Amino acid sequence: MGLDGTDLFEFENIPIIEPRTLRPVGETDFQPTQGGGVFTTTVKQMTDWARASSIWPALFGLACCAIEMMATSAARWDLARFGAEVYRASPRQSDLMIVAGRLSTKMAPVLRQIYDQMPDPKWVISMGACASTGGVFNNYAIIQGVDQMVPVDIYVPGCPPTPDMLMYGFTMLQDKIKRGVPPASQQALSGRGV
Repeated sequence: MGLDGTDLFEFENIPIIEPRTLRPVGETDFQPTQGGGVFTTTVKQMTDWARASSIWPALFGLACCAIEMMATSAARWDLARFGAEVYRASPRQSDLMIVAGRLSTKMAPVLRQIYDQMPDPKWVISMGACASTGGVFNNYAIIQGVDQMVPVDIYVPGCPPTPDMLMYGFTMLQDKIKRGVPPASQQALSGRGV
């Protein structure tokens, strides 16, 4: 009891304020939850969103860039937050090939065979200067750019590129997929390559 005889702990008259609108609950009862409840989309947009949110990369580490690619799935960068839970050892279970490192002429047919075994639609990220252009290895034994063997969607520069650079390339690929841009394997290619 207070000095004037009133109860100090009288809570009946205090209104409950809703944090979203900063109004008492009684005034917001008529408003729908979350500002609405209906959205419209097309089947193609929903399919593109689902594809972009669950990309499964294939293992194809060829050189020092592969160490950085492996670090991308470790706890510090955690590629799993973007839907790429695990790297697939089987090409039939993957839809993204990350070519990390220099591609020798002996390994090129193997790369092409693994790419051909992947189901459609399939995407390719060329990771590092050696995979993109041959890097410092300008000789007969190294393919001067992996795009001579398979169509490439995203090029990630660097020698070696850091895991956050690969993640940026990965998010660029997700944006392309969400916008409905077809993979490079389905586009008419110009210049060198496949």
